[in-house]
Amino acid sequence: MTRLPPADDTPAGDGPVIDVLLADDDPVVRFGLKMMLGGAPDLRVVAEASDGAEAVELARRHRPDVVLMDIRMPGTDGLTATETLRGGSSGPQVIVFTTFDADARVLRALRAGAAGFLLKDTPPDELVVAIRHAAQGRPVLSPEVMRRLIARVADAEDDGRQQAARRRLDVLADRERTVATEIGAGRTNAEIAARHHLGLTTVKTHVSAILTKLDLTNRVQVALLVQEAGLVPPE
Repeated sequence: MTRLPPADDTPAGDGPVIDVLLADDDPVVRFGLKMMLGGAPDLRVVAEASDGAEAVELARRHRPDVVLMDIRMPGTDGLTATETLRGGSSGPQVIVFTTFDADARVLRALRAGAAGFLLKDTPPDELVVAIRHAAQGRPVLSPEVMRRLIARVADAEDDGRQQAARRRLDVLADRERTVATEIGAGRTNAEIAARHHLGLTTVKTHVSAILTKLDLTNRVQVALLVQEAGLVPPE
């Protein structure tokens, strides 16, 4: 189960509303999700899609903040839809709604810019927290789950991909490269700051520079790129 840290700023109902789009070919699943999210005053389901193509169309029409995207849907699947939605500069955050044994599919979605993934048995309170995190641009992956996922796929990378990843990382300054490598190990900003005796603000500045230089949208993509390059930080 994907365990996320508890929200430390749970909205009281008078803050901005987060618009959510549900994409799943099972109407029962969509109904259940809508019921679960209905109790959160800051979340609003604005549309429901039964396949990837419809999800893309409805996202462009309703401009949701977050899309809960099933992977396996008829016609256009959730992965293709995620790549389309995250291909633009103003696309919504996408949370892949799946099972953990779909590693290759999850990896493709994360490379495309998905904020993370949730299992379909995620408890309602954790689902709400995850959507809030995604809307804030925070990854929906606990450090532990990120490490597990990366460990499962890193060995499958071919040498050509590794060399390409290393060339991309060459644009980083030494300290940025160190921070990127720590992100690749699934460490949080606070952990990185403590390990390298840096201020938290300094780490955040380095992370922002890394994303800009590598033309990536979130730290999950940074972690995957570091792992593709075969870089492992010292324990």
